[in-house]
Amino acid sequence: MTARSIASLTLSFGLVSIPVKLYSATESASGVGFNFLSPEGGRVKQQYVSEATGEVVARADMKKGYEFEKGQFVVFTPDELKALEDGATHVVEIVSFVPEKSVDPLYYDKAYFIAPDKRGGKPYSLLREAMHQSQRCALAKWSYKGKTRIVQVRPAEDGMIFQQLLFADEVRALEDLHIEEVPVTDTELQLALQIIDQVSEDTYDPSAYEDEEKKRILAAIDQKIAGKQIVSPEPSTLESGGQVIDLMEALRASLKSKTKKAPSEKAVAVAVKKAAPADAEVLATKPRRPAKRVAPKVEEAPPAKVRARK
Repeated sequence: MTARSIASLTLSFGLVSIPVKLYSATESASGVGFNFLSPEGGRVKQQYVSEATGEVVARADMKKGYEFEKGQFVVFTPDELKALEDGATHVVEIVSFVPEKSVDPLYYDKAYFIAPDKRGGKPYSLLREAMHQSQRCALAKWSYKGKTRIVQVRPAEDGMIFQQLLFADEVRALEDLHIEEVPVTDTELQLALQIIDQVSEDTYDPSAYEDEEKKRILAAIDQKIAGKQIVSPEPSTLESGGQVIDLMEALRASLKSKTKKAPSEKAVAVAVKKAAPADAEVLATKPRRPAKRVAPKVEEAPPAKVRARK
């Protein structure tokens, strides 16, 4: 399916204007939804009820208001609400360039793609390559639907990403949790590093993971449609909370369980790929020695005369 743009913008880069189109970078893969049904099996409808009268209010009769004091609202007409959004602009102004790693992913909000619009190909490619060479990304201001947003524009392999960012007051601070700092020993740290090394990957492959919970629920729904009874899964064998364990023993047990597992096909492929060309050539050309056959040792039965005497 051909991607459809959701907005046409102008990315302002100094005195250079880059016409671009905005596309959603993600699509909603919502979970399995269940409907509320009446005892007779029909769907139920959601209604809005007035707190003052208790009567049902139709959506067409509703108004929008802002509560400035407890129970006190200032009401806006549709034209006034539209006027609040008139400040939106199609110009996205780049205000600074910062190292890409300086933006904590914790501040990432919704992601978009931007592609060049008509006559925007060359300046688009120039900005993308300049950011790639400088290893910096752009921070820009974007006014949209009555709200100013901060966005990060960063280069990607096939284009540029338009990442909406959260403001500082929208992100909580870890220091508010008052996490206790507990010292660890060098031995514990080395064991933990060994565990990390055993299950490390060079890259993140999103296609290697799937929503297992959604898959399980859909399979159960299919069973229910087929008239079968849904049986609760076996409880997890992992204990949680309250159980005191010896950290060193847990680390050693983790290493032991990992060493018992055979290497995966992916790990073998990576090892072969990392092998030196010389080693690969030797392995390919060096003849293998045939395995030396050893006859199995068979215990001789005692002579028949001896067994007869016994």
